[in-house]
Amino acid sequence: MLRAAGVGLGDEVIVPAFGDVEVAEAVTLAGGLPVFADIDPGTYCLDPVAVAAAVTGRTAAVVAVHRFGRPADVPRLLEVGRRHGLLVLQEGESEEPYDEIAQRRQRAAFLDERLKGVTTPEATVGHTYQQYVVRVPGNGRPDRDAFARALRARGVDCRVPVKTPVHRLPEFRRCVSLPETERAADETLALPVDASLTKRDMQRIVAACNALGGLLQPAL
Repeated sequence: MLRAAGVGLGDEVIVPAFGDVEVAEAVTLAGGLPVFADIDPGTYCLDPVAVAAAVTGRTAAVVAVHRFGRPADVPRLLEVGRRHGLLVLQEGESEEPYDEIAQRRQRAAFLDERLKGVTTPEATVGHTYQQYVVRVPGNGRPDRDAFARALRARGVDCRVPVKTPVHRLPEFRRCVSLPETERAADETLALPVDASLTKRDMQRIVAACNALGGLLQPAL
């Protein structure tokens, strides 16, 4: 897609660091240089303001990556592209049957109403909940990693969605300020909302989270 768009040697392409490394690798394979911009803390997708700030005279394109079943702010990114003469490409997530999406939304709504001690995701239009991502406060006790270990010990199959932002990886290490990306990498945790989960399974998730949530008081 990048090559077809004319991205080549020396071109800068703005991409998110919060997510998989494949997008940055694709830019490199096309001969370009990945430039990392920060994310919106609510959507975990590229922040259009941060993208605009990252534009230079060598910028050729922006790759908007949709994250966790929530779409990126493509209209605002397209406006940035028009203003600076940039291509805006989209890296989408796989399409799924409507029934599966509807069932995940039901389970997400169940968690939204009952979870305590963690920050639940914003319920926005179009969110398909490919992953149900909460935030565990980094200054609480226990922190996100300890919280995840405790949940797994209680039989909850949770996982850290982005263990290491791309700009921290040795092959793409950059001296760049991405505070929202760093915070999201340290605080986010994906809880199960699969269509196969029963109501008893969902109640177990809530009980396990809420039993720990009372321990998550800000550090003094």
